[in-house]
Amino acid sequence: MTQYGAAARHRPVVLAMLLTMSLTLRTACARGEADDLRADVQFLLEELPKKARGLLRDKGIDWKKATKSLKGEAKKLKDPVEYVRLVERILARLQDGHAGIVKLAPDVEAALKAANEDEAKGRRWTGPRVHLLLAGDDVLVGEAFGGAAEQGVKVGMQVIEIDDLPARTWVEQKADELADKNGYSTRHAALHAACHWGLATWEGTPIGFELREGRDRKKITITRRGGPNFAPSGPACPPEGLKQVGRQSYGMSPGGFGYIHLRDIPDKLPQQLDEMLGALGDVPGLVLDMRANGGGGCDHEAVFGRFLARGTKWRQYTGQGASPFSGPLVVIVDAGVRSAGETVSGMFKEDGRAYMIGPEPTAGMSSQKEVVEVPSGKLSVRVSVSSNKGRFNGGKGIEGLGVPPDEVVTYDPKELLAGIDSQIRRAEELLRDGFPKGAVPYEPPGR
Repeated sequence: MTQYGAAARHRPVVLAMLLTMSLTLRTACARGEADDLRADVQFLLEELPKKARGLLRDKGIDWKKATKSLKGEAKKLKDPVEYVRLVERILARLQDGHAGIVKLAPDVEAALKAANEDEAKGRRWTGPRVHLLLAGDDVLVGEAFGGAAEQGVKVGMQVIEIDDLPARTWVEQKADELADKNGYSTRHAALHAACHWGLATWEGTPIGFELREGRDRKKITITRRGGPNFAPSGPACPPEGLKQVGRQSYGMSPGGFGYIHLRDIPDKLPQQLDEMLGALGDVPGLVLDMRANGGGGCDHEAVFGRFLARGTKWRQYTGQGASPFSGPLVVIVDAGVRSAGETVSGMFKEDGRAYMIGPEPTAGMSSQKEVVEVPSGKLSVRVSVSSNKGRFNGGKGIEGLGVPPDEVVTYDPKELLAGIDSQIRRAEELLRDGFPKGAVPYEPPGR
């Protein structure tokens, strides 16, 4: 037998040995990677409570108790997708609206993208084109458009059931479900999210509603279709004829007062206010509607200065801008007001310039943050370490509390059905009749 024949005879054995070695090496690598992922999780379980110690204390969170079940899950980690999703749930236990993963290693990002695409199966994530409002223990329709409106869903209808559950029970359970995977700094922020983002899921999924209008009840089923239509827009019944400046809108309220809705807080907000206030002119009072303001960043003193007569001083602020407004001011908030939206709206209340109303406090997610990288370098997370505006709320700050309104105004279903926004209606009453005595230290010039 030639040497070539002998080599050919032994080739299958060699190939089998190489395959076995490859599989063994691959298994060892996978086991090593899993060990790294578990070590990362253990690191976060130990490091995060050190970073957020003060906030955990203020929020009354027992970290060991809150993460007990997750420690057991960490021992079973097998792949990067499970790893990312477990880290997200650990971050959610901080009850921190800003906490999140801010960086992923390329291999982890690729694995997560593939898993998400496999789950989506080409479907979009979308809502039923219905949004909800909480009014005490009741659940109301807050927005209805597209196919939902065509099926007779109206703003102000009382929602009796959702998918055969009492509506309030459904909202509470959805808030729990969301809070298991996402950080919410307050319970009212989680409930607000349930009323909007919580209604969304994969395209083609049906949702059932039982609705009441007066004595009439109706049941409908809506199949989710369309695009990203599940974020709140703010006012339940905005005034007609509003004009746009960026994402902001302005015009006149039904009662003849100036009206501005701030949808976000861009760095050019002072200039946007100059344009809107200049167009409104000399109005007897102003409604500054902040509902569903997602935040951003701006020069707060420059914004405040647009609500003082030019050159005049009020506390630490100086009036400035092309067309500043110095008359009576009502600010409207809800749990959709987040981050810089809370500091901007809150300063008008805390510093005595305006009277604040709304159905509940702002979201309570306004903080100083740090980024933490795990030992493997597979990801980095952001976590809040202290509250912004520590002087607010009697020295407690905003994080975990929000900015509570001077007056809680509950949505009235009869008003909403008639196209009247309960918050705007109450703001107009206050501007017409005056604020409660001593509620707003600021006095407009000439009054």
